[in-house]
Amino acid sequence: MCLAIFAQNVLPDWPLVVVANRDELHVRPTAAARPWDETPSLLAGRDLQAGGTWLGLTTGGRIALLTNYRETGLRDDQAPSRGHLAERYLQQEPSQEQSAQQYLQALQQNSAPYNGFNLLAGDQSGLWYYSNRLNAAPFKIPDGVSGVSNATLNTPWPKLLRTQRSVSEHLAQTHAPDSARLVEIFQDTVRAAEHELPDTGVGLDREKLLGSPFIKNERYGTRCTTIILQHRQGYALFYEKRYDALGQELGDSNWQVDFLAKTISAM
Repeated sequence: MCLAIFAQNVLPDWPLVVVANRDELHVRPTAAARPWDETPSLLAGRDLQAGGTWLGLTTGGRIALLTNYRETGLRDDQAPSRGHLAERYLQQEPSQEQSAQQYLQALQQNSAPYNGFNLLAGDQSGLWYYSNRLNAAPFKIPDGVSGVSNATLNTPWPKLLRTQRSVSEHLAQTHAPDSARLVEIFQDTVRAAEHELPDTGVGLDREKLLGSPFIKNERYGTRCTTIILQHRQGYALFYEKRYDALGQELGDSNWQVDFLAKTISAM
């Protein structure tokens, strides 16, 4: 997951709106979002190479979203998979459940072995954030429209600012979010101007490639767009649209998670 915008309590009937693009190598094996066989209460995509997930939702109302932190030359190939951090939060046994805040606080004490990451964990109390590259304790994300890419929360990279502004404008003009419009916002392939790009050590050509919300490249690019729309009446709509190496649509999955009945059903 490399770009995510989330709106909390912006619309009265839709207290949480999440829109995210996952950018990854096209050869990395991935399973589409679906309920997991061993954990039917969990709806998420799955990394079939290292395990874990980048974004998931449970029938108990838990949500987790993970992005990598870009730090050129500092990656440890022997580090544990970051995707398991989101997975473990979502797969907690009911008798041993930690709140989002408790989970991230415990993670802070044991995050050193991991390559850089951002992890959002949510429950009934709201969304909480922690990064092992930010010298700060986990904290609750305030209401409004926030975002994260491959730097820390709300770092003003051009593609984050652009999508954040577009999502904010859309929500300001409607009573119910339009999933098609949100997908359109995140399919934006326009690259930022050179003078706007961050310098993360990958070189100008790669900064240009990574500088659009939707990345189209035959080797590395946007693999899927995911939208989660949570309604105040106790359910969430989960949409995933997948893409090939040419940026063309491969397929989609549409699910409804009922927090009251504790069920996940295809739409």
